Amino acid sequence: MLTKAMEDILVSSRKRGWVMEPEAKTLFSLAGLDVPRFVWEHSLDAALASAEKIGYPVVAKVVSPDIVHKSDAGGVMAGIKSAGELRQAFEVFSRITGFQGVLVEEMLTGIELIVGAKIDYQFGPVILLGIGGTSVEIYRDTSLRMAPLRPEDARAMLKGLKAHELLEGYRGSEPVSVDGLIRTLLLFSDLVMDLAGTIESIDLNPVFCSSKRCAIADARIMLKR
Repeated sequence: MLTKAMEDILVSSRKRGWVMEPEAKTLFSLAGLDVPRFVWEHSLDAALASAEKIGYPVVAKVVSPDIVHKSDAGGVMAGIKSAGELRQAFEVFSRITGFQGVLVEEMLTGIELIVGAKIDYQFGPVILLGIGGTSVEIYRDTSLRMAPLRPEDARAMLKGLKAHELLEGYRGSEPVSVDGLIRTLLLFSDLVMDLAGTIESIDLNPVFCSSKRCAIADARIMLKR
């Protein structure tokens, strides 16, 4: 069930047609999903102070209501190791159209997955799991199920990936937390069901899964027109 805080985020984003990443991650956190420690800062001094609290290296991303695809606009810098590098990132981002500050967040590690949802006009909410990150369009390794998901559906989605052995620990590599990934899929499915009348699609890409956690590194919520 959506809380008032979650509904307020959706209402404030309706005119724009999509939910900016800091607000999307707040919404996911309220739904019980794991997100990295992050802060949305509007000044350089505040961004520098937050990075010190989070601990370098950090990721910095532009926040702009005019930029849906941040990477395409040069609005993402990962692996920032110092205040000097963050200062440079802030200066670059501040020249991007519609600049409204910088998202500073902890670096995540693990296997990159994509988790998504689309409201199909015929079948309703459909959930997607796949190998994610920048390779998602190359490998096209995905599994689909209609929502709401049951635990057995989520497990079948994992097994349905061609690269499922990567998740299980391929050639001695550390396996991901399967329980954590299944929990992520089930919580996401529940949220999608609650949002079905409000959204067109949600993309979580990448979701970093390790042996310890599955956390949402980037998120995009497109609202129904």
